[in-house]
Amino acid sequence: MALMIIESCTACDACEPVCPNEAISVGDPIYIIDPMKCTQCVGEEDEPQCRLVCPESCIVDNPDWVESEEELQAKYDALHG
Repeated sequence: MALMIIESCTACDACEPVCPNEAISVGDPIYIIDPMKCTQCVGEEDEPQCRLVCPESCIVDNPDWVESEEELQAKYDALHG
């Protein structure tokens, strides 16, 4: 399942540099996560790094992008193949 950033984001810039897939970018007014690139860090880390560094806990599961761990791994492999 891809992640998404909700409105409580303060645009602190903590999440963007830790994303191994470069899925996070500056939006207007808050950061956004590209669901085509987000793998919840599957293939790179044990847990989503953006969630670990977010001081506002504003990174949640995106209900529109439900994916299994295998699908997330395949997406990671395609991005980094």
